[in-house]
Amino acid sequence: MTRESYEKITGILRGHPRRIRLVCLLNHTLTGFIFVLYPAFLLLLFLEGSTFFLRALLVPAISFAAVTLFRRIFNAPRPYEKFGLPPAIEKDTAGKSFPSRHVFSVFIIAATIFYVHPSAGILLGLLGVVLAVLRVIGGVHEPRDVIAGALAGILCGVLGYYVL
Repeated sequence: MTRESYEKITGILRGHPRRIRLVCLLNHTLTGFIFVLYPAFLLLLFLEGSTFFLRALLVPAISFAAVTLFRRIFNAPRPYEKFGLPPAIEKDTAGKSFPSRHVFSVFIIAATIFYVHPSAGILLGLLGVVLAVLRVIGGVHEPRDVIAGALAGILCGVLGYYVL
């Protein structure tokens, strides 16, 4: 990504405080919703005595740890670091941009829920796409970060639930 493309992508927010607040609110709300949904889903599986509970817990946990380790080793700079322009979404983390862990998490959780409730998993995946767009226009990720996060989440879900 070039500085010019970053400015163009994030430019729809620059100088528009209401748009910035909306993007931040949506980012925060979607993130919160998704990360409350997952423990609630696990609790439901546990209370039902589902044999899927352990896999639904371990596949995302192991995958999350692997993505976190990869991000730490790869340590890609965030766009606001590379281009010196402040992000709309408040973030002060240096590096660890690739892949997006927020987007990865949504997609591995969507894959987990999809295994039991396909329509709910698809809906959650669509919310993941919205979150990915917000993370890019909010200036905290490049498109490649969120695309890689989504693909990694889907791949880990397919491997964890359908292959292994």
